[in-house]
Amino acid sequence: MKQAVNVTGLPDINPYCIDWAVVADGILYTSTAPIKADGSFDTGGIASQTRQTFDNLKTILTAAGGSLADVTQVQIYLTDENDFAAMNEVYGSFFDKPYPARATVKVAGLMFEGGRIEIVAHAHLTKAG
Repeated sequence: MKQAVNVTGLPDINPYCIDWAVVADGILYTSTAPIKADGSFDTGGIASQTRQTFDNLKTILTAAGGSLADVTQVQIYLTDENDFAAMNEVYGSFFDKPYPARATVKVAGLMFEGGRIEIVAHAHLTKAG
């Protein structure tokens, strides 16, 4: 049975994000973008957007009773392949070995003006929530 994660500290911006994450059988499923606490989008450079996106992921994981160490897979969507190196540098500051399995895909665009990154992540929570 799946259960929504009650996330505080991130805005309720329906219909973009009805629930920030759901957990089923101890696995967290989530997606996030560089959305600020006030509901606006970070439209700065890729390093800023990547940091905001992964800060959001940390907030979601904490709300679910987990941490970045529980992340098993990340799918990253970038609008510009030239952003890969800068995104990867920020990404590396959030994770330790063993790193999550990862795919990075170039997309034509995202659903918000100026968006350069969006992620999908899965985490195996040590404490099912």
